[in-house]
Amino acid sequence: MDQLYSFASMKLQNLATSDHASVVSMNLFVALLCACIVIGHLLEESRWMNESITALVIGVTTGVVILLISGGKSSHLLVFSEDLFFIYLLPPIIFNAGFQVKKKQFFRNFITIILFGAVGTLISWAIISFGAIQFFKKWDIGSLDIGDYLAIGTIFAATDSVCTLQVLNQDETPLLYSLVFGEGVVNDATSVVLFNAIQSFDLTHLNTSTAFHFLGNFFYLFLTSTLLGAFTGLLSAYIIKKLYFGRHSTDREVALMILMAYLSYMLAELFYLSGILTVFFCGIVMSHYTWHNVTESSRVTTKHAFATLSFVAEIFIFLYVGMDALDIEKWRFVSDSPGTSVAVSSVLMALIMVGRAAFVFPLSFLSNLAKKSQAEKISIKQQVVIWWSGLMRGAVSMALAYNQFTRSGHTQLRANAIMITSTITVVLFSTVVFGLMTKPLIRILLPQPKHTTSATASDPSSPKSLTISLLGSAQDSFNFSASDIPRPSSIRALLTTPTHTVHYYWRKFDNAFMRPMFGGRGFVPFVPGSPTERSIRE
Repeated sequence: MDQLYSFASMKLQNLATSDHASVVSMNLFVALLCACIVIGHLLEESRWMNESITALVIGVTTGVVILLISGGKSSHLLVFSEDLFFIYLLPPIIFNAGFQVKKKQFFRNFITIILFGAVGTLISWAIISFGAIQFFKKWDIGSLDIGDYLAIGTIFAATDSVCTLQVLNQDETPLLYSLVFGEGVVNDATSVVLFNAIQSFDLTHLNTSTAFHFLGNFFYLFLTSTLLGAFTGLLSAYIIKKLYFGRHSTDREVALMILMAYLSYMLAELFYLSGILTVFFCGIVMSHYTWHNVTESSRVTTKHAFATLSFVAEIFIFLYVGMDALDIEKWRFVSDSPGTSVAVSSVLMALIMVGRAAFVFPLSFLSNLAKKSQAEKISIKQQVVIWWSGLMRGAVSMALAYNQFTRSGHTQLRANAIMITSTITVVLFSTVVFGLMTKPLIRILLPQPKHTTSATASDPSSPKSLTISLLGSAQDSFNFSASDIPRPSSIRALLTTPTHTVHYYWRKFDNAFMRPMFGGRGFVPFVPGSPTERSIRE
């Protein structure tokens, strides 16, 4: 009995020590997050720095300090986990991107965005995979099979839209922002879908049937993921419109929107679909319908709640990556041949640049052929900015690399360790170097006139400017009548201006069927005395 008691006491003591260590780690991590926010605010006006680079630098610095304190045994407070990244950190970032996007710009450039995000990613993937096969097979880096090489293509074809969007301004460069932003979301989804497809197929026996099956599965995932996101968004709009929770509690409205958004992502993961595409289109649908069905206080709350969650998740990711970059276990495998690791990283960086150039300039040329208006065409300077701003690699690349080349965050094979350390090197180099130079490059190639200031900035105290600043970025999308667009008179109009023509018929359908059923601007439930009803009557 005494032995059992002592054994139980020892176990409880070990558990308590482990719990205390976790609490200490989380305290330090939260303190670092606060430091990132404060330092990021102080560097707000810097022409070089942004929050992503700040968090990355702080993470690396913290990793060095922990490495020195631990005597070279560990460099991180938390172990990088792709499950943590994909399940908890990525959904709020992608959802807020869909919720805040200027949908008018996004859908006006939808064809170009799909060309860049889907076709461009496939071109980049093919070039990186082929280049990796040609170079790495000649070097002694360990055993990699065809699946590993194809996975390398998807890992490094995934751009880092988070860091890029922090240096682009939605109001100053709307065309650039919508293209880079839209491409980033579709690129992330394409990379993840492609990665999952590669893992699920037997690549040792490739033939025509397998290729067609692969493509069919790819497009099936794209379509079903998009439809699931739209369905979840419409369901939330219908529930909130019919039940109108705001008459009793705005908290329920906000909670339901947040939970339904997260549910869309988890349903996609449950059915092996693309959670990124699902939650992105759920955000678009929610901002168009659901958001207009809630009270004014819920609108302000949800807008800022989604933006805050996304902001904290972004900082968390870069801090996380910065600290994990110095994980001594992974670097120990390549310590005997640092030249090989540097060569692999250099080749990957070169392939990324070539792969991106191979689709940005040709696809921009094709896109310009289909546009008659000079203002809508992508100039060569804008193409250079699009190419440059998409060279950064970030957390999606890290998560996919960990998924492919580690087991529970640990690496035991030399080839796998080289690929992990090379991924870390490429992420750090591209984020810091290309991220630092993106702002100056935009200022040189696309200088903004100094007198361009928005009405909101000139008079921030006016109620109208407050409303615009709160609602404009997410809700300006489709809130104008179908009569604002000239009616297409023939099939020729559909061929010459497909986006305008589709938008015209979509507006007619939306006003006639969708908004009366699911709500939206001008179709809110009647509840006497509610803030929404008072504003509508006014």
